[in-house]
Amino acid sequence: MDKFIGSHMIYTYENGWEYEIYIKNEDTIDYRIHSGMVGGRWVRDQKVNLVKLVENVYKVSWTEPTGTDVALNFMPEEKRMHGIIFFPKWVHEHPEITVRYQNDFIPLMEESREKYETYPKYVVPEFADITFIENAGVNNEQLISQAPYAGMTDDIRAGKLQV
Repeated sequence: MDKFIGSHMIYTYENGWEYEIYIKNEDTIDYRIHSGMVGGRWVRDQKVNLVKLVENVYKVSWTEPTGTDVALNFMPEEKRMHGIIFFPKWVHEHPEITVRYQNDFIPLMEESREKYETYPKYVVPEFADITFIENAGVNNEQLISQAPYAGMTDDIRAGKLQV
């Protein structure tokens, strides 16, 4: 797991959605969503289950306060990932509620989860290409510390946005 913990990656799903994730430590991630249904959303200190499936293949899974379930299988050496996201019906119908810095709006996420319908889930199974990967060390609090902006992933890949 030492090779994977500390990984900072940008990946693009085959449907065009672009995400960024930082494996902060053995049970915590930070992430930003740069495009797609909930583009603009970002989260810090999300608790996850992190396991090594086989050599160089890792699974990261969690349930968000929105009720969204996520399971991501990373193959860093192949620069590939397969993810499956189970969006509750309310997130699919009202994604704008989640497009913010989640940490400041946990009560809103929980309230929306109770207020709106959860089923049927909107399931998104997709492969993705990892377009950027680096090791940013463990518990880097500066890495995912601002909202995503247009062109941010290009700035990261070009080394223009450093922490």
